[in-house]
Amino acid sequence: MKQASLSIEGLRSVVEALPPDNLTPAREAALAHLGEHGIPTLRDEDWKYTDLSPVVDISNRWLTAGGGRQSPDTLLARIDEITGSIDANWLVVANGVVLDPTFPADGGNGVQVAKFSDAPAPLVFERPLADFNAALLQDGLRVRISGTVGKPVGILLIDQSDGDASVSQAWAEIDVDANSAVELIEYHVSQGNADHYANSVLTLNVGANADVRHVRIQNRSTRHVQTGRTSVSLGRDSRLDMASYDLGGGLIRNDIDVDLSQPGADITFNGLYLAGEGQHIDNHTRVDHRVGPATSAQEYRGILNGNCRCVWNGKAIVHEGADGTDARQANHNLLLSEKAEIDAKPELEIYADDVKCAHGTTVGQLDERSLFYLRTRGLDKRHARQVLTHAFAADLVSRAPVDAARSTVSAIVDARLADLIEAEFAEELVS
Repeated sequence: MKQASLSIEGLRSVVEALPPDNLTPAREAALAHLGEHGIPTLRDEDWKYTDLSPVVDISNRWLTAGGGRQSPDTLLARIDEITGSIDANWLVVANGVVLDPTFPADGGNGVQVAKFSDAPAPLVFERPLADFNAALLQDGLRVRISGTVGKPVGILLIDQSDGDASVSQAWAEIDVDANSAVELIEYHVSQGNADHYANSVLTLNVGANADVRHVRIQNRSTRHVQTGRTSVSLGRDSRLDMASYDLGGGLIRNDIDVDLSQPGADITFNGLYLAGEGQHIDNHTRVDHRVGPATSAQEYRGILNGNCRCVWNGKAIVHEGADGTDARQANHNLLLSEKAEIDAKPELEIYADDVKCAHGTTVGQLDERSLFYLRTRGLDKRHARQVLTHAFAADLVSRAPVDAARSTVSAIVDARLADLIEAEFAEELVS
């Protein structure tokens, strides 16, 4: 069956209705590029497990209705709740609108913030969904980090969807100067009962000898769809420690592209995804080792229950001349239901000789011997399953690289795991 196509004419009408500003040339270029290449389909190798029909359907309904945008004022109470729960310098994008920061953003505290509309520069949109983002972008964030920043910098991307289908775009560029150190928190959340599609782009440029720690939390409504692209480049002898936690959303697609073109660069990135009935979570990662020595290590874990599907595709490419590369990949999955499905695809392409590379993936269920042992120690079946499931996730939660966000991550993960275990027992009662 042929996938419905995005209405380029409807998109053009909405784009042309946006007020002229410094982003107008980028919007027009993105619109032309998107019109030529379209939205990815199942025939594209990188998208063969993830059907973007819901993205096209929600977007077309929104475009047909004129591309209306909900005021961010409906979200102020929720924004205060989230930003008050984690001590950080917060930047907020609400319903696609960049709100003014509540902290001094002139660089005096090591954090300098500007909007795309204030400082025009061409956007790089090499991917179709980045084209879609740029075409509809109301404004974006440019953040520059200098020196050692004492408090984490948080970016909250929050949406409210009521009544009709809605679409929002967010774009942030973060530049970390050489010899600087900063902790970053990226928080995606949404509420409302109407269909919603959120599309985000983050570019992170880490200067030489800089140290960055980054936590990304995604806890959207399970009615909502999100696609996101993170592009990372690391300078000489720089260090980046990332961890992602995908807990909500109906359809989620995350793309992480890492460029290691300077010797001594070191990146560690981990991910935990928890999926229940009707959810689809897809993580695609790519690391290009262009020079050596440089190190990359990634570990993703998934816990799946009910009729859901998850995808992990991790690719590391060691280019010719990148001697001294150390690239490692691991993916482990725990299936709590016979209906749950995981598509795992680790990939290594090696064009150099003096390298250390490894990859592997596992898929399994809770160990019956461990369950039996816990039962003999007085735990009932439900509590025994809770203990083993939490243990599987706890390691990645404990490795959250930003201390200020760890308790929040732990609380959300615990709540989501409780829901998955409860659903598992409800399913057993029905059967």
